[in-house]
Amino acid sequence: MSVSILFVDDEEHILKSLVRLFADTGMDVLQAGSAVEALPLFERHEIAVVVADNMMPGMRGVEFFSRLKNIAPKTVNILMTSYTDLPSALEAINRGEVYRFVVKPWDNDELVTMVEQSIHRYLTLSTLAREDETVIQGLAQTIELKDPYTRGHCGRVASYALMIADELRLSPQMRKDLRYGSWLHDCGKIGVPEAILNFGGPVAAREFDTIKKHPVMGADMARQAQLPTAVVDIVLYHHERFDGEGYPHGLAGEAIPVAARIVAVADVYDALTTERPYRRAYSLQKGVEILLSMKGNALDPALVDCFVGALDKRNLLLSDCVSGDRGHG
Repeated sequence: MSVSILFVDDEEHILKSLVRLFADTGMDVLQAGSAVEALPLFERHEIAVVVADNMMPGMRGVEFFSRLKNIAPKTVNILMTSYTDLPSALEAINRGEVYRFVVKPWDNDELVTMVEQSIHRYLTLSTLAREDETVIQGLAQTIELKDPYTRGHCGRVASYALMIADELRLSPQMRKDLRYGSWLHDCGKIGVPEAILNFGGPVAAREFDTIKKHPVMGADMARQAQLPTAVVDIVLYHHERFDGEGYPHGLAGEAIPVAARIVAVADVYDALTTERPYRRAYSLQKGVEILLSMKGNALDPALVDCFVGALDKRNLLLSDCVSGDRGHG
């Protein structure tokens, strides 16, 4: 998909600096000297990201972005501001008009990374809005490319979640929501640097704080794409724990939506039984033992029993013994 970046600033030397910075990125770059000059560009171009100064004559950046919510709701907005104008930037972020803000003078590498992540966000939103099953599954596979250890993870999580759905005789709509939510549960990781995702050991507290943001970022995208509430819930709450010690909101027990509790069981089991950068895979039998030990603390005990029963009914644990362990217990 061919998309553009738009820079809007009333100072010509700043526009030239920005255009020069992105000249070698291969991105299609547009520029405008004011918000009024920028608005007609949306009729002729598909603009993925806008980087606009806040303190411009005629129409300030936050007012411009407020207009764009109706004109181009999926466009990702980045506000350039000074330290003295930070309150305006934070207010615009809280209203949902601004995705990120940049303080002048900016750091070139940070700005390029921010714009690249914003383009990924735009393309993800555009894909989700189509709500096409094949396309959404392809998006999940693309996200998995950020972390080679999780290739196929989203598809397996969906299969396990649907096994639980079969046992509970859930409705066709809930099955569809579980499938989409499983495929997309980690979509917020597009905003997490690959160096953190692929780190071969325990990450530091600061890096883990970055990882912990992915449910909120992913849910924001799913919500903006107007996906069903159950799908948004899966993306947002799949790292909550039954004992209330999870994230991002510390929900406990049945306060966690059931769809998210189902996917949490499937997600944990697949993580245990596949290789990760920090450990070898456990055997299927060992994975079940660990899963059972998590009943009532990390995971819903009834859903764990339901899932283990489904595995046993389908002879999946027996096949592990016959064919040999997939991993090491």
